[in-house]
Amino acid sequence: MALKAKVIDGAGKSGGQRDLPDEIFGGAIKMAVMHQVVTAQLAAARSGTASTKRRSEVRGGGAKPWRQKGTGRARHGSIRSPIWVGGGSAFGPKPRDYAVRVNKKMRKAALRSALADKANADMIWILDGFEEAKTRAAASCIAAAGIEGRALIVLDPEDEASRTVDRAFRNLKRVAFSLVGALSTYDVLVADALVFTSAALDRLADGAQKETTS
Repeated sequence: MALKAKVIDGAGKSGGQRDLPDEIFGGAIKMAVMHQVVTAQLAAARSGTASTKRRSEVRGGGAKPWRQKGTGRARHGSIRSPIWVGGGSAFGPKPRDYAVRVNKKMRKAALRSALADKANADMIWILDGFEEAKTRAAASCIAAAGIEGRALIVLDPEDEASRTVDRAFRNLKRVAFSLVGALSTYDVLVADALVFTSAALDRLADGAQKETTS
């Protein structure tokens, strides 16, 4: 049985249903693969700029604070030792790259699993015929369609109508955007609802069909 998505017009009114391509939205939901890909994506997003100074980088401490023996105190060689207040850090962070390598096949499998999860939960809408580039119209459309929570709008960058959708929906608080070619597993999973423009879904389906035939 083919999975279906609800089609809505510019006013948010139902325009029937549309079959979702099985090569994109079908198949088993692989939780382990999604977890690994999302973890890698979040790790790659880390800036990795945290930095502390080691004892050789802290200013001062050139002279031995007191002589080795005879004072009754513990021996010390530098006031910039990690055990001193103001001393260097023993195992503090240094700038690094947190990126984890994930192969293309795994990324595709994770994205397909995420899309299948949303399709099985009936959380996919297709926006067709939105023409009014006003935030009020966008808010009315979302409310009339019954879309709640965080919505992810997926656009086709080469479609002129997608620019109208972008201008209308961009100021809504709980709406995020993604271009169809840049759709990621994390973006899909963190959204409560996916709203594809008709052009974006067509482009996604065409890309999947070309991959299967090549």
